[in-house]
Amino acid sequence: MSTIHVDVVSAEESIFSGEAKFVALPGEAGELGILPGHIPLITRIKPGAVRIEKADGGEEFVFVAGGILEVQPHCVTVLSDTAIRGHDLDEAKASEARKAAEEAVKNAKSDIDLAKATSELAVMAAQIAALRKYRQKK
Repeated sequence: MSTIHVDVVSAEESIFSGEAKFVALPGEAGELGILPGHIPLITRIKPGAVRIEKADGGEEFVFVAGGILEVQPHCVTVLSDTAIRGHDLDEAKASEARKAAEEAVKNAKSDIDLAKATSELAVMAAQIAALRKYRQKK
């Protein structure tokens, strides 16, 4: 069985490090699927779910708020300012943060405020979608 080493790292800690058979995540131009032996690649990733099919048959699920992906033939590295394990996601907090972001969009007084609020709203919407996807898998 061929595997690839996967590291998912946030600004604060290593979220996942281990061997996997497959990794799926939201690339900037669409969903990416990575198998062992993938050609080298560096790209930005969008907010969403990183799904890791582990070598032992289990599955790991991590929400990332965007970031950078590096793929080498035997190693995948996901770097994100914010990464949260699927079982640590809190829908109530995410919904509250989404409502606050929606309010910030309505009350934006400058283009910069609007851009920040819109970005935060997109991240919270992606987090809620990822959480629901994670719950369906369980």
